[in-house]
Amino acid sequence: MESLLVEDNPLLLPLNKDKTVYDGFITVQERDFRMRILLPPNRQLKQAKLHCCWQLKDLLRGYEHIVKQRLQQSADLVSFILELKTVLEVGLKSRPGCRSIPSPQYYSQLISEMETLGWDKLLFIDTEFRTLRLKAEDSCGRQHILTINLKSKHPAEAPECSADLPVPLAITWTPQSTLEQLHSQFLLVLESLTDFWDVLDEIDSKTWILEPEKPCRADTMRRIAIGNNVSIKVEVDPRHPKMLPECCLLGAEHVVTPLRNKLNANMHLWNPDSSVLNNLRDVLEIEFPSPATHEKSSFSVECGICYAYRLEAAIPDQVCNDPRCGQPFHQACLYEWLRVLPSSRQSFNIVFGECPYCSKPITVKMAAQKS
Repeated sequence: MESLLVEDNPLLLPLNKDKTVYDGFITVQERDFRMRILLPPNRQLKQAKLHCCWQLKDLLRGYEHIVKQRLQQSADLVSFILELKTVLEVGLKSRPGCRSIPSPQYYSQLISEMETLGWDKLLFIDTEFRTLRLKAEDSCGRQHILTINLKSKHPAEAPECSADLPVPLAITWTPQSTLEQLHSQFLLVLESLTDFWDVLDEIDSKTWILEPEKPCRADTMRRIAIGNNVSIKVEVDPRHPKMLPECCLLGAEHVVTPLRNKLNANMHLWNPDSSVLNNLRDVLEIEFPSPATHEKSSFSVECGICYAYRLEAAIPDQVCNDPRCGQPFHQACLYEWLRVLPSSRQSFNIVFGECPYCSKPITVKMAAQKS
């Protein structure tokens, strides 16, 4: 029996010659659990006592009566350990998200670090003391949130960090690092992006934004209304926010072409010392409609097929090029409409057909397939 016990559980060893005290680990699904078994002098399992680590106690919660039953009924220690492992496997399967419980030092370390950082910076902590949300304010008064997922061996293991940023959050971590140092690194990242957010905040406050509907701090794109069914999509570089952004003019061709010509002709006038919005005005030679001068409903024209403005996240971005029509459509709506008409034809991913309103020629690219 002894050789079989050691063979099956090499980390569980007797501590005395009488072999009435066993201490060590049992392994279940590649996880080690610390335990100690105390046997009476006659080595009868019915009177044995079982001492478990906190991880094992947590996993056996609700199975205590089964463990006691197995102690009473098992013929020897080998069969009991085998039965115990079966119970643990069932417990692990019923709790697929079961994670190892941190040591008491984990909690004292976390509380100590939070006291140094300041409890006023803590917005949220979950019941397992694993997920924290810390608030931070940049030099312009913008509020930000840093989400931290701590590992059970904190601070030996690096935590997972995330935030609403337009660039990857690169954090340096060592076993000696603290939450205060992590928060300080986050503040430095925020300061490096203040110019980027200044640019977008000015655009958001002084123009009508068609997309995204509710911009977040990670968004680098803005679709700005220029006129009825005419807009410009700009992609601002977070690292070089004052440089000429990537621009795409959207709308009927007879309206977009003059604007595109101005953009190409005046590109050399771009001044990095001026704001992006002022530069766009100068280069395009236009004044953008603003909340102070126009209602947003002026630019929120419904799709001519589904009669809605928003189709999930999409807005009407396909426009009939005939100056007398100019009706907007959702790309998906127009594609589905033209696809079923006998008079339409398709070449690769482009469908050629007639405008549902004026019957003039209109084309649309195949709607992108959702992943």
